[in-house]
Amino acid sequence: MILEDFHVHTCFCDGKNSPEEMVLAAISKGMTKLGFSVHSYTPFETTYCIKKEKQAEYAACILSLKEKYKDKISIFLGVEQDYYADEPAFEPDYRIGSVHYLKIKNQFFPVDENAVLLKKAADFGFGGDMYALCEAYFATVSDVVKKTKADIIGHFDLISKFNDVSPLFDENNPRYIAAANKAIDALIPFNKPFELNTGAISKGYKKMPYPNPKLLKRILDKGGKLILSSDAHECGTLCFQFDKWGNFVSNLGYTVSKFEL
Repeated sequence: MILEDFHVHTCFCDGKNSPEEMVLAAISKGMTKLGFSVHSYTPFETTYCIKKEKQAEYAACILSLKEKYKDKISIFLGVEQDYYADEPAFEPDYRIGSVHYLKIKNQFFPVDENAVLLKKAADFGFGGDMYALCEAYFATVSDVVKKTKADIIGHFDLISKFNDVSPLFDENNPRYIAAANKAIDALIPFNKPFELNTGAISKGYKKMPYPNPKLLKRILDKGGKLILSSDAHECGTLCFQFDKWGNFVSNLGYTVSKFEL
């Protein structure tokens, strides 16, 4: 089992626990590496992300914990850089590139807040065509490494978050698959690892991680790399189901990688 986790949120953004509480929980789990990935500052929507004026404090806090616990665990200062966010006001050790919003007719719509808003985005920009919305989402994702300078590709098919509880589209639809595959093919040459992200499982939204098995297999078949990420927003979900999904990938004939900084 891989005992390292680089997609972790704290009370500096929309997480529940303090960074030190997360560190102590990680040590108690026997983790070897812990990366903090605060949500980058998005000026058009500040409810979930780090406050602009808190960025220096966040960086100083993580660096202080890195020194304090250096004999017990390796700690890294990261950021989850949204496609439409401002550049961080600190120098991160690594970046997770993610798409949480679509910009449609100069308005921003979140893709992971709730199903009602996602349907509203399709109605507003695409005449209610959910597959056109998905095509726009994956076209944006295809550019996420270049735009965010990502070291890790975050929750590739985040737009599917609500499909288990409030289905909006069929993930086996040819248009959906074609759009997702096109994004995969555009991202593979960057040689950046994709997350196998268990966050939606721990929160009760999904039964499977991002990306779904069909897309996961394409990534692997194309030579892409996978790392395990919990997207933890509290201590109890660090390394959530890493053993289960690491074994799932092994049963496909592949392995998950360790993230190399």
